[in-house]
Amino acid sequence: MSEITGLSPKGVFYYFNEICKIPRPSKHEELMISWLLKFGESLGLKSQRDEIGNVLITKPATPGKEHITPVIFQSHIDMVCEKNEDVTIDFLKDPIEPIIDGEWIRANGTTLGADNGIGVAIELALLAANDLEHGPISCLFTVDEETGLTGAFNITPDFLQGKMLLNLDSEREGEFFIGCAGGIDTQGVMNPDWDSTLPNNHIAYQIAVMGLQGGHSGAHINYERGNAVKLLNRILWNAYNDFDLRVGVINAGTVKNAIAREGKAQVIIPKSKKQDFENYLKEMDHLYKKELFVSDPNVYVSFEEIPLPKKILNEYDQVDLLNALYCCPHGVLHMAQDIPNFVETSSNLASVKTENDHITISTSQRSSVKSKKKDAVAMISATLYAAGIEDVSSGNEYPGWTPNPNSVALRYISRAYKNVINKPFDVQAIHAGLECGLFAEKAPHLDMISYGPTIQNPHSPEEKLNIETVQQVWDLTVEFLRILE
Repeated sequence: MSEITGLSPKGVFYYFNEICKIPRPSKHEELMISWLLKFGESLGLKSQRDEIGNVLITKPATPGKEHITPVIFQSHIDMVCEKNEDVTIDFLKDPIEPIIDGEWIRANGTTLGADNGIGVAIELALLAANDLEHGPISCLFTVDEETGLTGAFNITPDFLQGKMLLNLDSEREGEFFIGCAGGIDTQGVMNPDWDSTLPNNHIAYQIAVMGLQGGHSGAHINYERGNAVKLLNRILWNAYNDFDLRVGVINAGTVKNAIAREGKAQVIIPKSKKQDFENYLKEMDHLYKKELFVSDPNVYVSFEEIPLPKKILNEYDQVDLLNALYCCPHGVLHMAQDIPNFVETSSNLASVKTENDHITISTSQRSSVKSKKKDAVAMISATLYAAGIEDVSSGNEYPGWTPNPNSVALRYISRAYKNVINKPFDVQAIHAGLECGLFAEKAPHLDMISYGPTIQNPHSPEEKLNIETVQQVWDLTVEFLRILE
C-alpha cells in the first residue's frame, strides 16, 4: 500500500492514491469514467454519465439541511502526461507512483496528476463521508480539460442544476479565484521539400536542450522560464549562418498548455567544421546556464555524433522554419492595466514537431480581454505567414470568466476560511484557463469560485502537491458546507 494513504485527511489521500492507479491521459479517460460510476453506485448515489463522458454523482442533504442552497463541486479527471527522458512509462496502462518528499508529494519522474486529481479525491471523500453536515451536493467530473476543455464545451444544463459551483482546480491555497483568462490555439503546418541527396564530407549530430523546468503555460508564463523550442532554435539559427548547418529532424515541446522543457534536433555540418561546431555547442551550454541560472538552474545542452540521416530539409524551407521559430512571440504580451502584477495577454510557443514529412508549430494564446486574445492570434498568424508558412489555423477557443466580486459563494467561503484557518487570503483572477468560463455560458445563474491546495510545477515532472494544504482545503470545504444557508 502506498505511504500516502497514511496521510491526513485519510479519505482524501485514500482516494487520491486510488486515482493514481488509474490511467487517465486527456482523451483517454474511459477507465476513470467507469471507476467513478461504479463508485457512485456502490454508495447508492445517483450516478450519471453524459454522451461526452462527464460524470455527475448526486448526494442528498443530511436530515434538516434539505432547504440549503444546492452546491456543485467540480474537477476534471484527465491529467497532463509528461515524463523525464530516462523514465519508462506507458501512460495508457501504467499507474503513477506517488512519493512523499518532506512536506510534498511528487511522482517518480512523471507528472503527479494532482492537477486535477486532488480535486477529484476531495469530491470522492465528500461523497463517501457519512459524518458531515451538508445540503444537497452534486459532484461533477469533467473530461479532457487539458487538451480542449471538451467536457465543459459539451456539458448540458441538466448537469449544472445547483446554484453555486465550486471548482477545485486552483493551485495556491489561500487564494480564491473569481475570474480567468480565455484562450485559443494557433498552429502552422509546413509541408516542406526534403533533400535525400546529402552534401559530401558531412557528419551528423543530435543536439539536445534539456533540464528546463517548463510548467503551466498560463500560471507560469510570467516566470521567465526557458523555452526548449526557443533555445534549441537559437542554436540552430546561429549555426546555420556560422557552420552551414542543415536540419534533418526537429522535435521540441509536447502539449499546447505546457512550456516546452526538452528539445532535440538531428543536424549535419561539414566535417571540416567539426571542432569549431562542438566548441560552439559547449559555449551555448555555458551561456544558457549563465542566462537561466535562476529560473532553470539545471538546463544543459548536449550533443552526440549519429549516423547521417536519410534526408534533410530543403535549405529554403529550413530558413523559413528557423526564422518562424525565432520570430514567433513567446511569453507575456500585455500586463493588465487595472490589476497589479496580473498577466492580461500571453502566448506560448508550445512545440515544433516533425511528423512524417510535415512540421507542425503549435502555440496557445490567453487573455482576459477578448479583443487582445484575437490580436495575439493575429500576431502569431502574421509571423508564421511572413516566414513562408501558408497553412495557419486557429481553434479550440474557450471563453474567459468575468469576475463577480459580489459572489455569495465567495462570502461564505471567506467566512469559512476565517473560521478554520484564520489567516490572510487573496481574491483574484487567474491567467490560466478554467472551465468556469464555459459553465457561465451554459448556466449564467451559477455563482462560482475556484480554489484548491498548493501545487507547484503542474504539467511537468517537477509537479508536487503540498500535504498540509490538502488538510486545510478539506477543513475549509467541510466548514463551508456546515455554515451554508
